[in-house]
Amino acid sequence: MTPSLNHNQVKKNPRNKIDDGGCGKAVRGLKLAIIVVSLSMVTDGVSGEHGVLLPSSTEKKGWSVSAFYVLGDSSVDCGDNTLFYPFLHHNLSLIPCEGSDRSLVPHFLAEKMGFPSTPTFYGQNGSIDGLFQGLNFGSAEAMIMSSADHEFQSLNQQIRQVLETFQLLQLHLPLNSALSYIESSLIYLSFGKDDYIELFLHNPGIMHKFTGPEFARILVDQMAAAMRTLHVAGARRIIIVGILPIGCAPRTVWEWNEAWGMLGNGKDNQTVCIEEINELVTQYNRLLEERIVSLNSDLPGMNIIFCNVYEGIMEIVNNPKKHGFENIKDACCGFGMNGARVGCLAVDMACKDRRTHLWWDLYNPTQAVNKLLAESAWSSLSLGHICRPSTIKHLVSP
Repeated sequence: MTPSLNHNQVKKNPRNKIDDGGCGKAVRGLKLAIIVVSLSMVTDGVSGEHGVLLPSSTEKKGWSVSAFYVLGDSSVDCGDNTLFYPFLHHNLSLIPCEGSDRSLVPHFLAEKMGFPSTPTFYGQNGSIDGLFQGLNFGSAEAMIMSSADHEFQSLNQQIRQVLETFQLLQLHLPLNSALSYIESSLIYLSFGKDDYIELFLHNPGIMHKFTGPEFARILVDQMAAAMRTLHVAGARRIIIVGILPIGCAPRTVWEWNEAWGMLGNGKDNQTVCIEEINELVTQYNRLLEERIVSLNSDLPGMNIIFCNVYEGIMEIVNNPKKHGFENIKDACCGFGMNGARVGCLAVDMACKDRRTHLWWDLYNPTQAVNKLLAESAWSSLSLGHICRPSTIKHLVSP
């Protein structure tokens, strides 16, 4: 049995109670209504026999990719694409990144491919032109799993939004053109962190029901099902991002130390990472990479890359000064010991030396870390070969 938090010592957090009450249903209904309205606005804006003409490809910039579609959690969205965020949320941190999505890995990758930005799904302006550059379907609060807690988007919800977008392209372009466009698009998925934080580590019922490997397999099965669905829809190039080392996040270390009575006399405990929790994440990442190898073999024409951000961040943890970091324990934006008791409530409360910090808030890395991760994913520079079987640069090369 994988070592875990002692839930007789850790106070159960009521925010993790699965509830299908009226408020959750109302929020879900409003979200679905907005999706429908947005899609109808896009449709109404199209004219001509086959709709709009295809925009110029980024091949002129040297990369063979037509659009960049992003799915995921707070690793891809700062809350801009999450309805009513931060008014309806579970996170103790209101600002999960340094101000905007432009501080996150997908933005840096989009820039390298010649896309100035990846607009949010809920921020569409009613023009079908926006679909051609790509969209960010991610939500600051998202899980692989589906639950009755509607404040968290699920992987399946975002996949449905992608499929609806692909259907619009096929409605307003010649079929062959639409299929070719989808096939040459790049899809980026980054999920799993919130499944462990919310469902496993803070939910005694789930933690006692499943072992670490069993929970990891459930998540990997759902990720694999999503990749198969995208393949059926015509997608052929996908980036799957693993889970970062949650065991090194400021909030995790603080909770662990508090649970085991290691925060006495107001002194800072020197623990940097909780290996037992990192092992849970490692199990998931390992299983996911193995499944991706199988899918690349089983699905015709499929080219999936696995990017292990866990390895990249642990390289920084083990060699901070080599990569320009001085603080690998404290949240740059947060209150309490190590900035881990309460997360980032306003950018103004952030540390002055954020470029030398590993962690931005309770669970999310700083922009400086995200830049290094993007460089490594793109061309294996900075933090080594974190993406396999090839770099993203190689994936989108003509």
